[in-house]
Amino acid sequence: MHEIERKFLVNGEFKNLAIESIRIVQGYLSSTPERTIRVRIKGEKGFLTIKGISNASGTTRFEWEKEIPIAEAKALLNICESGVIDKTRYLVEADPYIYEVDEFYGENEGLTIAEIELPNEDAVFTKPEWLGEEVTGNVRYYNSMLMKMPYSKW
Repeated sequence: MHEIERKFLVNGEFKNLAIESIRIVQGYLSSTPERTIRVRIKGEKGFLTIKGISNASGTTRFEWEKEIPIAEAKALLNICESGVIDKTRYLVEADPYIYEVDEFYGENEGLTIAEIELPNEDAVFTKPEWLGEEVTGNVRYYNSMLMKMPYSKW
């Protein structure tokens, strides 16, 4: 029930490498750093996710997620904190892993972030040429912070 991930800005073309893409809309019932509670509509499915605070390096934290009926997800979005995250997620293979590349819309237009989930903090992985600066642990790139302080206001 822990996720280990690294985040990077995207500086090059990646869409032609994507094996899949899906639209995601999400909001937060709680966005405190100690525990975020996220409601997400991913395509035609709803999800409720609880995340704990990150470790010192920002790579590892508790994560619990359950699929919920889409009607319930839509109802919960109506009571979320203000600021909705709207993005398209592209899945891009880089053996043996898959990068999740999020292209943001609305007030976060112009921001594209790639995340890679790893089996441990020391895992070796390929850094594709379109990958830019690492922003792992930089809280302003967390989705829960982007809804409060969007990229367009930096």
